[in-house]
Amino acid sequence: MPDTDDAAPTDRDHLTPEEVAKVARLALLELTDDERSRFATQLDAVLDLADQLDGFELDDVPPTAHPFGLVNVFRRDQPETDAEAAEFRRLALEGGPEVEDGRFKVPPALGEAP
Repeated sequence: MPDTDDAAPTDRDHLTPEEVAKVARLALLELTDDERSRFATQLDAVLDLADQLDGFELDDVPPTAHPFGLVNVFRRDQPETDAEAAEFRRLALEGGPEVEDGRFKVPPALGEAP
């Protein structure tokens, strides 16, 4: 990781409060003069850090979605036997107000059926 003190200065221009004001207008944000100046300094620091990331040699690093080789450690999400499935269904339906044909009975969402 490059040392921040040894990082080469970037060739890009620093953000100005006017540029921050333009972006704020596009985002429909109202900023005070103090906020524009403060955000210009803060955003400039973020862009400096992003520039430092360009200095890393990543040619030999494979792309990854996650830094750890995670696998799903949970069991399959289905009962193992017909008896377990029947017991699970019975317990689930037991919590509902009405049951019909092995399902929860609920009132129609859009009124009566034609």
